[in-house]
Amino acid sequence: MNITDKLPDGVSSRVQWLDFSIMSLNPLVWNITRKHGAVFIACVVALLAGLFWLLSRSLSPAPPSQIDMTTGTVDGASYQFALKYRTLLQASGVALRLLPSSGAVQNMTRLEEGTPVGFVQGGLTVPPAIAPDSDASPLRSLGVVGYEPVWIFASTPLARLLGKGLGSLAGKKVAIGAAGSGTRKVALELLAAYNITPLNASLDTQSGLGAANALTAAQADAVIMIGAPSSPAVQLLLRQANVQLVSIDNAEGLSRQLPYLSVIKLPAGAVDAAQNIPPQDVSLLTTTAYLVAREDLHPALTYLLVEAAREVHKDATLLSKAGQFPNIEGADFTLSDEARRYYKDGRPFLQRYVPYWVANALQRLLLVLLPLLAVAIPLIKFIPQLIEFKQKSRLNRCYGLLLDMELRTRAHRLSVEDRAQATHQLDEIERDISSMKFPLDYTDRVYTLRQHVDYVRANIHMRHGTHAGRKAV
Repeated sequence: MNITDKLPDGVSSRVQWLDFSIMSLNPLVWNITRKHGAVFIACVVALLAGLFWLLSRSLSPAPPSQIDMTTGTVDGASYQFALKYRTLLQASGVALRLLPSSGAVQNMTRLEEGTPVGFVQGGLTVPPAIAPDSDASPLRSLGVVGYEPVWIFASTPLARLLGKGLGSLAGKKVAIGAAGSGTRKVALELLAAYNITPLNASLDTQSGLGAANALTAAQADAVIMIGAPSSPAVQLLLRQANVQLVSIDNAEGLSRQLPYLSVIKLPAGAVDAAQNIPPQDVSLLTTTAYLVAREDLHPALTYLLVEAAREVHKDATLLSKAGQFPNIEGADFTLSDEARRYYKDGRPFLQRYVPYWVANALQRLLLVLLPLLAVAIPLIKFIPQLIEFKQKSRLNRCYGLLLDMELRTRAHRLSVEDRAQATHQLDEIERDISSMKFPLDYTDRVYTLRQHVDYVRANIHMRHGTHAGRKAV
Protein backbone atom coordinates (compact mmCIF):
# COMPACT_ATOMS: atom_id res chain seq x y z
CA MET A 1 0.00 0.00 0.00
CA ASN A 2 1.28 3.50 -0.77
CA ILE A 3 0.16 7.05 -0.04
CA THR A 4 -2.10 7.33 -3.08
CA ASP A 5 -4.28 4.59 -1.60
CA LYS A 6 -4.88 6.72 1.48
CA LEU A 7 -5.61 10.06 -0.21
CA PRO A 8 -9.06 11.58 0.42
CA ASP A 9 -11.76 11.08 -2.18
CA GLY A 10 -11.35 13.30 -5.20
CA VAL A 11 -7.73 14.18 -4.36
CA SER A 12 -5.92 11.02 -5.49
CA SER A 13 -6.89 11.26 -9.13
CA ARG A 14 -5.89 14.91 -9.31
CA VAL A 15 -2.58 14.43 -7.52
CA GLN A 16 -1.54 11.59 -9.80
CA TRP A 17 -1.67 13.84 -12.80
CA LEU A 18 0.31 16.70 -11.26
CA ASP A 19 3.94 17.26 -12.03
CA PHE A 20 5.20 17.37 -8.48
CA SER A 21 8.70 18.34 -9.41
CA ILE A 22 7.30 21.49 -11.00
CA MET A 23 5.17 22.11 -7.90
CA SER A 24 8.21 21.75 -5.70
CA LEU A 25 10.17 24.23 -7.79
CA ASN A 26 7.23 26.70 -8.09
CA PRO A 27 5.43 26.67 -4.74
CA LEU A 28 4.00 30.17 -5.33
CA VAL A 29 1.74 28.73 -7.99
CA TRP A 30 -0.06 26.61 -5.44
CA ASN A 31 0.71 28.14 -2.07
CA ILE A 32 -1.41 31.29 -1.90
CA THR A 33 -0.36 32.79 1.41
CA ARG A 34 -2.25 35.07 3.74
CA LYS A 35 -0.21 37.97 2.40
CA HIS A 36 -1.42 37.22 -1.12
CA GLY A 37 -5.03 37.20 0.07
CA ALA A 38 -4.54 40.55 1.80
CA VAL A 39 -3.07 42.01 -1.38
CA PHE A 40 -6.04 40.73 -3.38
CA ILE A 41 -8.55 42.27 -0.94
CA ALA A 42 -6.62 45.56 -0.98
CA CYS A 43 -6.74 45.56 -4.78
CA VAL A 44 -10.50 44.93 -4.73
CA VAL A 45 -11.05 47.78 -2.26
CA ALA A 46 -8.88 50.11 -4.35
CA LEU A 47 -10.75 49.11 -7.51
CA LEU A 48 -14.14 49.76 -5.91
CA ALA A 49 -12.96 53.09 -4.48
CA GLY A 50 -11.68 54.13 -7.91
CA LEU A 51 -14.94 53.14 -9.56
CA PHE A 52 -16.91 55.04 -6.92
CA TRP A 53 -14.88 58.20 -7.56
CA LEU A 54 -15.13 57.85 -11.34
CA LEU A 55 -18.88 57.21 -11.32
CA SER A 56 -19.56 60.04 -8.87
CA ARG A 57 -17.73 62.45 -11.16
CA SER A 58 -19.09 61.24 -14.51
CA LEU A 59 -22.50 59.67 -13.93
CA SER A 60 -23.79 62.01 -11.24
CA PRO A 61 -21.80 65.22 -10.74
CA ALA A 62 -22.97 67.48 -7.94
CA PRO A 63 -25.20 70.39 -9.02
CA PRO A 64 -23.59 73.84 -8.81
CA SER A 65 -24.39 75.93 -5.76
CA GLN A 66 -24.79 79.08 -7.88
CA ILE A 67 -26.29 79.76 -11.32
CA ASP A 68 -26.93 82.89 -13.39
CA MET A 69 -30.32 84.03 -14.65
CA THR A 70 -30.85 86.62 -17.38
CA THR A 71 -33.97 88.59 -16.51
CA GLY A 72 -34.83 91.70 -18.52
CA THR A 73 -34.92 95.33 -17.38
CA VAL A 74 -34.78 96.11 -13.68
CA ASP A 75 -38.13 97.93 -13.79
CA GLY A 76 -39.84 95.08 -15.67
CA ALA A 77 -42.06 92.28 -14.39
CA SER A 78 -39.52 89.60 -15.36
CA TYR A 79 -36.97 91.04 -12.96
CA GLN A 80 -39.56 91.11 -10.18
CA PHE A 81 -40.38 87.48 -10.87
CA ALA A 82 -36.66 86.66 -10.82
CA LEU A 83 -36.35 88.18 -7.33
CA LYS A 84 -38.96 85.67 -6.13
CA TYR A 85 -37.09 82.82 -7.84
CA ARG A 86 -33.93 83.90 -6.05
CA THR A 87 -35.66 83.77 -2.66
CA LEU A 88 -37.09 80.29 -3.30
CA LEU A 89 -33.81 78.85 -4.57
CA GLN A 90 -31.89 80.39 -1.70
CA ALA A 91 -34.10 78.42 0.72
CA SER A 92 -32.78 75.25 -0.95
CA GLY A 93 -29.15 76.35 -0.72
CA VAL A 94 -28.76 77.55 -4.33
CA ALA A 95 -27.65 81.12 -5.06
CA LEU A 96 -29.34 82.71 -8.09
CA ARG A 97 -27.38 85.60 -9.58
CA LEU A 98 -29.63 87.95 -11.55
CA LEU A 99 -28.35 89.51 -14.77
CA PRO A 100 -30.52 92.44 -15.92
CA SER A 101 -30.74 92.90 -19.69
CA SER A 102 -32.27 95.17 -22.29
CA GLY A 103 -34.96 92.59 -22.99
CA ALA A 104 -35.83 89.22 -24.49
CA VAL A 105 -33.48 89.48 -27.49
CA GLN A 106 -30.46 89.98 -25.25
CA ASN A 107 -31.74 87.18 -23.02
CA MET A 108 -31.79 84.86 -26.02
CA THR A 109 -28.25 85.86 -26.97
CA ARG A 110 -27.00 85.23 -23.45
CA LEU A 111 -28.70 81.85 -23.25
CA GLU A 112 -27.19 80.76 -26.56
CA GLU A 113 -23.77 81.90 -25.32
CA GLY A 114 -24.00 79.86 -22.12
CA THR A 115 -26.10 81.59 -19.45
CA PRO A 116 -27.92 78.69 -17.74
CA VAL A 117 -31.47 80.07 -17.44
CA GLY A 118 -33.60 83.11 -18.28
CA PHE A 119 -36.92 84.50 -19.47
CA VAL A 120 -37.66 84.59 -23.19
CA GLN A 121 -40.53 86.22 -25.03
CA GLY A 122 -42.57 84.27 -27.56
CA GLY A 123 -42.01 84.99 -31.22
CA LEU A 124 -38.21 85.20 -31.09
CA THR A 125 -37.70 81.71 -32.48
CA VAL A 126 -39.45 79.18 -34.70
CA PRO A 127 -41.74 76.83 -32.70
CA PRO A 128 -40.74 73.12 -32.58
CA ALA A 129 -43.85 72.13 -34.52
CA ILE A 130 -42.55 74.19 -37.47
CA ALA A 131 -38.80 73.65 -37.10
CA PRO A 132 -37.98 69.93 -37.45
CA ASP A 133 -34.40 70.43 -36.21
CA SER A 134 -35.40 72.28 -33.04
CA ASP A 135 -33.89 69.51 -30.90
CA ALA A 136 -30.48 70.62 -32.17
CA SER A 137 -30.87 73.85 -30.20
CA PRO A 138 -29.12 73.87 -26.80
CA LEU A 139 -32.15 75.60 -25.26
CA ARG A 140 -35.08 73.86 -23.59
CA SER A 141 -38.36 75.22 -22.29
CA LEU A 142 -39.22 74.77 -18.63
CA GLY A 143 -42.74 75.99 -19.24
CA VAL A 144 -44.90 78.91 -20.33
CA VAL A 145 -45.03 81.24 -17.32
CA GLY A 146 -47.57 83.85 -18.42
CA TYR A 147 -49.02 86.19 -20.98
CA GLU A 148 -47.00 89.19 -22.12
CA PRO A 149 -49.49 91.49 -23.82
CA VAL A 150 -48.61 94.15 -26.34
CA TRP A 151 -49.72 97.27 -24.51
CA ILE A 152 -50.41 100.30 -26.72
CA PHE A 153 -51.02 103.52 -24.79
CA ALA A 154 -51.71 106.93 -26.24
CA SER A 155 -53.32 110.22 -25.27
CA THR A 156 -57.08 109.82 -25.14
CA PRO A 157 -57.93 111.54 -28.48
CA LEU A 158 -55.22 109.65 -30.36
CA ALA A 159 -56.16 106.34 -28.71
CA ARG A 160 -59.64 106.54 -30.19
CA LEU A 161 -58.16 106.93 -33.68
CA LEU A 162 -55.71 104.09 -33.17
CA GLY A 163 -58.55 101.68 -32.42
CA LYS A 164 -59.34 101.78 -36.14
CA GLY A 165 -55.73 101.09 -37.06
CA LEU A 166 -52.22 102.14 -36.19
CA GLY A 167 -51.80 104.12 -39.42
CA SER A 168 -52.61 107.26 -37.43
CA LEU A 169 -49.16 107.06 -35.84
CA ALA A 170 -47.60 108.43 -39.04
CA GLY A 171 -45.65 111.56 -38.13
CA LYS A 172 -45.93 110.80 -34.39
CA LYS A 173 -43.30 110.10 -31.77
CA VAL A 174 -43.69 106.50 -30.54
CA ALA A 175 -41.60 104.86 -27.80
CA ILE A 176 -41.03 101.24 -28.85
CA GLY A 177 -38.15 100.11 -26.65
CA ALA A 178 -34.40 99.82 -26.85
CA ALA A 179 -32.53 98.27 -29.72
CA GLY A 180 -32.12 94.54 -29.15
CA SER A 181 -35.23 94.23 -27.01
CA GLY A 182 -38.10 91.87 -27.77
CA THR A 183 -40.52 94.79 -27.46
CA ARG A 184 -38.83 96.70 -30.28
CA LYS A 185 -38.79 93.65 -32.55
CA VAL A 186 -42.54 93.03 -32.14
CA ALA A 187 -43.39 96.74 -32.28
CA LEU A 188 -41.55 97.19 -35.60
CA GLU A 189 -43.37 94.20 -37.11
CA LEU A 190 -46.71 95.43 -35.77
CA LEU A 191 -46.20 98.97 -37.12
CA ALA A 192 -44.96 97.62 -40.46
CA ALA A 193 -48.37 95.93 -40.90
CA TYR A 194 -49.80 99.51 -41.07
CA ASN A 195 -46.89 100.86 -43.16
CA ILE A 196 -45.42 102.77 -40.24
CA THR A 197 -41.59 102.79 -40.47
CA PRO A 198 -38.71 104.93 -39.16
CA LEU A 199 -39.06 106.90 -42.38
CA ASN A 200 -42.51 108.30 -41.57
CA ALA A 201 -42.55 108.27 -37.76
CA SER A 202 -40.17 109.01 -34.90
CA LEU A 203 -39.54 105.65 -33.22
CA ASP A 204 -37.96 106.33 -29.84
CA THR A 205 -35.83 103.86 -27.86
CA GLN A 206 -37.34 104.59 -24.45
CA SER A 207 -38.91 101.70 -22.58
CA GLY A 208 -40.43 100.81 -19.22
CA LEU A 209 -40.98 103.60 -16.73
CA GLY A 210 -38.95 106.00 -18.86
CA ALA A 211 -41.38 105.60 -21.75
CA ALA A 212 -44.40 105.80 -19.40
CA ASN A 213 -43.17 109.05 -17.89
CA ALA A 214 -42.48 110.49 -21.36
CA LEU A 215 -46.07 109.75 -22.41
CA THR A 216 -47.65 111.27 -19.29
CA ALA A 217 -45.47 114.37 -19.74
CA ALA A 218 -46.59 114.67 -23.41
CA GLN A 219 -43.01 114.09 -24.59
CA ALA A 220 -44.24 111.11 -26.63
CA ASP A 221 -47.49 110.55 -28.49
CA ALA A 222 -47.76 106.81 -27.92
CA VAL A 223 -46.00 103.93 -26.22
CA ILE A 224 -45.79 100.29 -27.29
CA MET A 225 -44.49 97.96 -24.60
CA ILE A 226 -44.58 94.26 -23.88
CA GLY A 227 -44.77 93.02 -20.31
CA ALA A 228 -46.80 91.32 -17.64
CA PRO A 229 -49.84 93.19 -16.28
CA SER A 230 -48.00 93.56 -12.98
CA SER A 231 -45.06 95.49 -14.45
CA PRO A 232 -44.70 98.98 -12.88
CA ALA A 233 -44.91 100.86 -16.21
CA VAL A 234 -48.17 99.13 -17.20
CA GLN A 235 -49.73 99.72 -13.78
CA LEU A 236 -48.76 103.41 -13.93
CA LEU A 237 -50.25 104.04 -17.38
CA LEU A 238 -53.47 102.11 -16.69
CA ARG A 239 -54.31 104.66 -13.97
CA GLN A 240 -53.49 107.86 -15.85
CA ALA A 241 -56.51 110.04 -16.58
CA ASN A 242 -55.01 111.56 -19.76
CA VAL A 243 -53.79 108.23 -21.15
CA GLN A 244 -55.90 105.46 -22.66
CA LEU A 245 -55.20 101.83 -23.46
CA VAL A 246 -55.75 101.19 -27.17
CA SER A 247 -58.13 98.39 -28.21
CA ILE A 248 -57.42 97.43 -31.82
CA ASP A 249 -60.58 96.49 -33.69
CA ASN A 250 -58.83 94.19 -36.16
CA ALA A 251 -56.64 92.44 -33.57
CA GLU A 252 -57.75 89.00 -34.82
CA GLY A 253 -56.57 89.83 -38.31
CA LEU A 254 -53.19 90.97 -37.02
CA SER A 255 -52.76 87.70 -35.12
CA ARG A 256 -53.10 85.87 -38.45
CA GLN A 257 -50.34 87.96 -39.99
CA LEU A 258 -48.11 87.54 -36.94
CA PRO A 259 -48.73 83.92 -35.78
CA TYR A 260 -46.79 84.27 -32.53
CA LEU A 261 -49.46 86.73 -31.36
CA SER A 262 -52.87 85.80 -30.03
CA VAL A 263 -55.82 87.86 -28.80
CA ILE A 264 -57.18 88.01 -25.25
CA LYS A 265 -59.84 90.20 -23.67
CA LEU A 266 -59.21 92.55 -20.79
CA PRO A 267 -62.70 93.02 -19.30
CA ALA A 268 -64.01 96.46 -18.36
CA GLY A 269 -63.24 97.28 -14.72
CA ALA A 270 -60.63 94.47 -14.43
CA VAL A 271 -57.92 96.88 -13.30
CA ASP A 272 -60.03 98.95 -10.92
CA ALA A 273 -63.73 98.20 -10.58
CA ALA A 274 -64.43 101.29 -8.46
CA GLN A 275 -63.03 103.64 -11.11
CA ASN A 276 -64.08 101.39 -14.01
CA ILE A 277 -60.60 100.96 -15.42
CA PRO A 278 -60.57 100.20 -18.28
CA PRO A 279 -63.95 101.75 -19.16
CA GLN A 280 -64.69 99.07 -21.79
CA ASP A 281 -63.48 95.65 -22.87
CA VAL A 282 -60.09 95.82 -24.56
CA SER A 283 -58.80 93.45 -27.22
CA LEU A 284 -55.13 92.87 -26.49
CA LEU A 285 -52.56 91.22 -28.69
CA THR A 286 -50.32 89.06 -26.56
CA THR A 287 -47.22 86.93 -26.69
CA THR A 288 -46.22 84.41 -24.06
CA ALA A 289 -43.25 84.36 -21.71
CA TYR A 290 -41.14 81.23 -21.25
CA LEU A 291 -38.71 80.09 -18.65
CA VAL A 292 -35.86 78.70 -20.74
CA ALA A 293 -32.77 76.79 -19.65
CA ARG A 294 -29.82 75.28 -21.41
CA GLU A 295 -29.98 71.57 -22.13
CA ASP A 296 -26.87 70.88 -20.03
CA LEU A 297 -28.33 72.42 -16.86
CA HIS A 298 -28.09 69.92 -13.99
CA PRO A 299 -31.38 67.95 -13.74
CA ALA A 300 -31.68 68.66 -10.00
CA LEU A 301 -31.61 72.41 -10.70
CA THR A 302 -34.11 72.00 -13.52
CA TYR A 303 -36.59 70.40 -11.12
CA LEU A 304 -35.91 73.14 -8.58
CA LEU A 305 -36.55 75.91 -11.15
CA VAL A 306 -39.79 74.34 -12.39
CA GLU A 307 -40.94 74.00 -8.78
CA ALA A 308 -40.13 77.68 -8.23
CA ALA A 309 -41.99 78.63 -11.43
CA ARG A 310 -45.12 76.89 -10.18
CA GLU A 311 -44.92 78.81 -6.91
CA VAL A 312 -44.20 82.21 -8.51
CA HIS A 313 -46.68 82.12 -11.41
CA LYS A 314 -49.61 80.19 -9.89
CA ASP A 315 -51.67 83.21 -8.81
CA ALA A 316 -54.38 84.85 -10.90
CA THR A 317 -53.54 87.99 -12.89
CA LEU A 318 -55.55 90.49 -14.91
CA LEU A 319 -55.36 88.12 -17.86
CA SER A 320 -55.15 84.62 -16.39
CA LYS A 321 -56.87 82.42 -13.85
CA ALA A 322 -55.23 80.96 -10.78
CA GLY A 323 -53.26 77.83 -11.65
CA GLN A 324 -53.29 78.54 -15.40
CA PHE A 325 -49.52 79.06 -15.41
CA PRO A 326 -46.97 77.60 -15.72
CA ASN A 327 -47.98 75.18 -18.45
CA ILE A 328 -46.48 73.46 -21.50
CA GLU A 329 -48.95 74.52 -24.19
CA GLY A 330 -47.62 75.95 -27.45
CA ALA A 331 -44.02 76.42 -26.35
CA ASP A 332 -41.55 77.96 -28.82
CA PHE A 333 -38.85 75.60 -27.51
CA THR A 334 -38.61 71.86 -27.05
CA LEU A 335 -39.71 70.99 -23.53
CA SER A 336 -36.94 69.60 -21.31
CA ASP A 337 -37.28 65.99 -20.18
CA GLU A 338 -37.21 66.96 -16.50
CA ALA A 339 -39.94 69.58 -16.99
CA ARG A 340 -42.07 67.07 -18.87
CA ARG A 341 -41.79 64.59 -15.98
CA TYR A 342 -42.53 67.31 -13.44
CA TYR A 343 -45.72 68.47 -15.17
CA LYS A 344 -46.84 64.85 -15.53
CA ASP A 345 -45.89 63.35 -12.14
CA GLY A 346 -45.03 66.28 -9.88
CA ARG A 347 -41.93 66.60 -7.76
CA PRO A 348 -39.30 63.82 -7.82
CA PHE A 349 -39.98 61.10 -5.26
CA LEU A 350 -37.21 61.97 -2.82
CA GLN A 351 -37.91 65.72 -2.90
CA ARG A 352 -41.44 65.05 -1.69
CA TYR A 353 -40.16 63.87 1.67
CA VAL A 354 -36.71 65.38 2.29
CA PRO A 355 -35.06 68.76 1.58
CA TYR A 356 -33.54 69.44 -1.81
CA TRP A 357 -29.89 68.97 -0.83
CA VAL A 358 -30.64 65.72 1.03
CA ALA A 359 -32.69 64.37 -1.89
CA ASN A 360 -29.93 65.25 -4.35
CA ALA A 361 -27.25 63.60 -2.22
CA LEU A 362 -29.30 60.41 -1.85
CA GLN A 363 -30.13 60.31 -5.54
CA ARG A 364 -26.46 60.71 -6.50
CA LEU A 365 -25.46 58.04 -3.99
CA LEU A 366 -27.99 55.57 -5.39
CA LEU A 367 -26.98 56.35 -8.95
CA VAL A 368 -23.36 55.59 -8.13
CA LEU A 369 -23.93 52.60 -5.83
CA LEU A 370 -26.14 50.61 -8.22
CA PRO A 371 -23.47 50.10 -10.92
CA LEU A 372 -20.84 49.79 -8.19
CA LEU A 373 -22.77 46.95 -6.55
CA ALA A 374 -23.05 45.26 -9.93
CA VAL A 375 -19.25 45.09 -9.93
CA ALA A 376 -18.74 44.50 -6.21
CA ILE A 377 -21.14 41.59 -5.71
CA PRO A 378 -19.37 39.20 -8.13
CA LEU A 379 -16.03 40.17 -6.58
CA ILE A 380 -17.33 39.57 -3.07
CA LYS A 381 -18.72 36.20 -4.12
CA PHE A 382 -15.31 35.31 -5.54
CA ILE A 383 -13.51 35.81 -2.21
CA PRO A 384 -14.87 32.59 -0.59
CA GLN A 385 -13.88 30.71 -3.72
CA LEU A 386 -10.40 32.18 -3.48
CA ILE A 387 -10.13 31.16 0.18
CA GLU A 388 -11.28 27.64 -0.65
CA PHE A 389 -8.78 27.48 -3.50
CA LYS A 390 -6.04 28.62 -1.12
CA GLN A 391 -6.91 25.89 1.39
CA LYS A 392 -7.09 23.18 -1.25
CA SER A 393 -3.85 24.33 -2.87
CA ARG A 394 -1.94 24.08 0.43
CA LEU A 395 -3.27 20.58 1.06
CA ASN A 396 -2.59 19.48 -2.50
CA ARG A 397 0.95 20.86 -2.41
CA CYS A 398 1.68 18.91 0.77
CA TYR A 399 0.26 15.74 -0.80
CA GLY A 400 2.34 16.35 -3.89
CA LEU A 401 5.54 16.63 -1.87
CA LEU A 402 4.69 13.52 0.15
CA LEU A 403 3.94 11.50 -2.96
CA ASP A 404 7.18 12.62 -4.56
CA MET A 405 9.14 11.48 -1.47
CA GLU A 406 7.35 8.13 -1.38
CA LEU A 407 8.03 7.43 -5.04
CA ARG A 408 11.70 8.19 -4.63
CA THR A 409 11.90 6.03 -1.48
CA ARG A 410 10.23 3.04 -3.17
CA ALA A 411 12.65 3.30 -6.08
CA HIS A 412 15.66 3.28 -3.69
CA ARG A 413 16.78 6.57 -5.15
CA LEU A 414 17.46 8.36 -1.89
CA SER A 415 21.02 9.02 -0.83
CA VAL A 416 21.97 9.87 2.72
CA GLU A 417 21.81 13.55 1.83
CA ASP A 418 18.41 13.04 0.13
CA ARG A 419 17.04 11.30 3.23
CA ALA A 420 18.24 14.15 5.44
CA GLN A 421 16.66 16.64 3.10
CA ALA A 422 13.42 14.61 2.98
CA THR A 423 13.32 14.46 6.78
CA HIS A 424 13.80 18.21 6.91
CA GLN A 425 10.98 18.69 4.37
CA LEU A 426 8.69 16.46 6.42
CA ASP A 427 9.42 18.59 9.48
CA GLU A 428 8.59 21.73 7.45
CA ILE A 429 5.34 20.18 6.21
CA GLU A 430 4.40 19.21 9.76
CA ARG A 431 5.05 22.73 11.02
CA ASP A 432 3.06 24.12 8.09
CA ILE A 433 0.13 21.84 8.92
CA SER A 434 0.22 22.92 12.57
CA SER A 435 0.02 26.59 11.55
CA MET A 436 -2.85 26.04 9.12
CA LYS A 437 -6.32 27.33 10.02
CA PHE A 438 -9.08 25.43 8.29
CA PRO A 439 -12.86 25.34 8.74
CA LEU A 440 -14.44 22.28 10.32
CA ASP A 441 -15.24 20.85 6.88
CA TYR A 442 -11.49 20.35 6.33
CA THR A 443 -10.74 18.67 9.71
CA ASP A 444 -10.77 15.12 8.33
CA ARG A 445 -8.43 16.09 5.49
CA VAL A 446 -5.96 17.75 7.90
CA TYR A 447 -5.85 14.71 10.20
CA THR A 448 -5.47 12.43 7.19
CA LEU A 449 -2.58 14.58 5.96
CA ARG A 450 -0.85 14.29 9.34
CA GLN A 451 -1.21 10.50 9.19
CA HIS A 452 0.35 10.51 5.73
CA VAL A 453 3.29 12.56 6.98
CA ASP A 454 3.90 9.95 9.69
CA TYR A 455 3.51 7.16 7.14
CA VAL A 456 6.12 8.65 4.78
CA ARG A 457 8.48 9.36 7.68
CA ALA A 458 8.19 5.76 8.90
CA ASN A 459 8.68 4.46 5.35
CA ILE A 460 11.88 6.48 4.93
CA HIS A 461 13.34 5.36 8.27
CA MET A 462 12.34 1.71 7.64
CA ARG A 463 13.99 1.58 4.25
CA HIS A 464 17.02 3.43 5.53
CA GLY A 465 17.40 0.88 8.36
CA THR A 466 17.00 -2.12 6.01
CA HIS A 467 19.53 -0.80 3.55
CA ALA A 468 22.03 -0.03 6.32
CA GLY A 469 21.60 -3.52 7.79
CA ARG A 470 22.40 -5.25 4.47
CA LYS A 471 25.52 -3.18 4.07
CA ALA A 472 26.70 -4.17 7.57
CA VAL A 473 26.27 -7.86 6.79
